Formats: sequence, structure tokens, C-alpha cells
Amino acid sequence: VTGDSMEGFGIHDGDLLVVDRSIEPRPGHILVAMLEGELTVKRYAIIDTHPFLCSGNPRYAPIPLVQCECQVWGVVRSVIHEYPV
Repeated sequence: VTGDSMEGFGIHDGDLLVVDRSIEPRPGHILVAMLEGELTVKRYAIIDTHPFLCSGNPRYAPIPLVQCECQVWGVVRSVIHEYPV
């Protein structure tokens, strides 16, 4: 993981993610998705009947999925925090 957008969900810069590509995404799942040509990690949510990808940091606005090209790559199952040596 690179960046601070998911810190509110316990996912920090430098973490490793275990992703399951066989799970059907549901609201509340943390997803790895290809968004406008870049991989991103966000929480899937339905807001007022519309799908969004949401960060865990209030500095980043929810991303409406009706206005962009998005392909779900998988559902995050585990987060691995590495300690500095």
C-alpha cells in the first residue's frame, strides 16, 4: 500500500494486503480496484442508491462509480503490517 487514504480503516502506507479475487464485492468490503488505469484501495459503499468508493481519510472525497471506469480486482481479506528493522 502506498499513501494515507485508508488509515481510518487500519490500512497504512507500506502495508501488504491479502486479496481474494473469488469474492463477490458487497457494500462495506474493502476493494482493490483498477480506477482510471491505476490500482486503488477503497471501501465500497452505496450512498443514496449510488455506488461509491470511499477512503478512510476525510481529506479524500468519495468517488462516484457512475462517472468513471472501474474494474474490481478483488476483496481485501487481510492486512499485514511490517515493522521497521
